[in-house]
Amino acid sequence: MPQTIIIDTETTGRNEPQAVEIAWIAPNTPAQLQTVADFQQRYLPDKPIEFGAMATHHILPADLEGCPSPSDFALPPDTAYIIGHNIDYDWQVIGSPDVRRICTLAMARRIWPNTDSHSLSALTYFLATDLDKARRAIQNAHSAWHDIHFTRDLLACILKEHPVDSWDELWHFSEDCRIPTHMPFGKHRGVPIPDLPADYVAWARRNLPDMDPYLRTALNRAFPSA
Repeated sequence: MPQTIIIDTETTGRNEPQAVEIAWIAPNTPAQLQTVADFQQRYLPDKPIEFGAMATHHILPADLEGCPSPSDFALPPDTAYIIGHNIDYDWQVIGSPDVRRICTLAMARRIWPNTDSHSLSALTYFLATDLDKARRAIQNAHSAWHDIHFTRDLLACILKEHPVDSWDELWHFSEDCRIPTHMPFGKHRGVPIPDLPADYVAWARRNLPDMDPYLRTALNRAFPSA
């Protein structure tokens, strides 16, 4: 069974999402990314699919008749790392299992900071050698199964820019990439973290108990005594 999987979910929507489709592939090593196992399954949620989500994945309620409950899904028992584009979303959808998360979105933002969009489709175009081929692939892709393969292609490009010897080394790089360099919200949005006013940092620490842990790390690094 795999220790590392690339995973994607299609869901009921933004409001307490449930999976309607889950797919994963297990690559052998970061150097090769050859699939050694795979999985694809649709699920019948106990809530309606929001129309915004339906417009994205084009999965209709009738497509899910007779499918199992999303609560039936479980990762392979020895999974140590999961990889995905904005992986925290998929991780939460599958029940926040105790595994390490590797985020291709965070790594892509670090490696290609000046790209106008870091969505999976936009990066597929950005990195394509044949735009027409990329368009055909994206236009025909409306499933978690297609997205995990797009994610693997993106991961291959990331690893060309930042080669690693192990999944653990890639996880450490992903963790570093998730630490913001600029304030992501509020009146100081866009300001480099080290340039924030010290009194604002002190206020944020006191009044934002649910602050993103990666933002807290960035503030602690820049203002160890604020």
